[in-house]
Amino acid sequence: MKVQSRKSARVQRHKRVRKRVNGTAECPRLAIMVSNRSMYAQLIDDTVGCTLASANSVKEGNPTVAAAQALGERLGGAAQEAGIKRFVTDRGGFRYHGRVKAIVDGVLATGLSNGKEAK
Repeated sequence: MKVQSRKSARVQRHKRVRKRVNGTAECPRLAIMVSNRSMYAQLIDDTVGCTLASANSVKEGNPTVAAAQALGERLGGAAQEAGIKRFVTDRGGFRYHGRVKAIVDGVLATGLSNGKEAK
């Protein structure tokens, strides 16, 4: 069995997630990237290939769960300004807990709904 690095294993998990998750203009994909230094979140329309709203925590310092919650709330505000009401989550190969979950919870706190079937 071939030994993989942590990064290549995450990329493989991300490919599996992306097989099933696809964003549209009405229900864009919330792409999340977390690292040891910062966090990034974007709402992406995959049919056109453009970013509808984005937020990051590059200049905020430590990427904590509280900072992730604030990042999600900022992204949710930008999404509401863009007229977005629903989104699908692309966790980017990361586990759905901690900072990733806090980002999604922050977006949900602004009134957006998660999932294609929600209206």
